[in-house]
Order: sequence, then structure tokens, then C-alpha cells
Amino acid sequence: MFTIEHEFDATVVTLVGDNPTAEDVTITLFDDGARVEQLDARTGKVQALTLTTAQLRDLHAALDLPEGSYARDTKG
Repeated sequence: MFTIEHEFDATVVTLVGDNPTAEDVTITLFDDGARVEQLDARTGKVQALTLTTAQLRDLHAALDLPEGSYARDTKG
């Protein structure tokens, strides 16, 4: 299950944990990238990761590719 909320400067997607040990993941999408956050149940602190738009494009491409090393063609 997931939710989508449109805010003034971002879109927030929350991936709801599908079992009691899986914490929710919140992805906040901005014009220039995304911030991924998840509560670390062991420490009680939120862990965060920020991705640029180029990294998001690479991640999207990687979901459909086999194992290997790739470089995106930035010319086309």
C-alpha cells in the first residue's frame, strides 16, 4: 500500500510497511531530486538519503536492465 500527497513544493509518496517489522518509507520528490527517509527502529532516528534527478533517472533505468555496469548517454 502507498499514499501520494501533493504539497506546495513537493510530492510525497509513502510506502507503507507490509508487515510489523517493515517501517514505512517516505519519498519526497522535488524539482531537483528526491529525499528518501525511513525510521530506524533500533535507534529511533530517521535515516535519510538524498538523490539528484540524474541518480533518479539512473535508478529508473536500472530497474529494467540485467546485471552489469552502465553509463547513460547524456548527448541524446
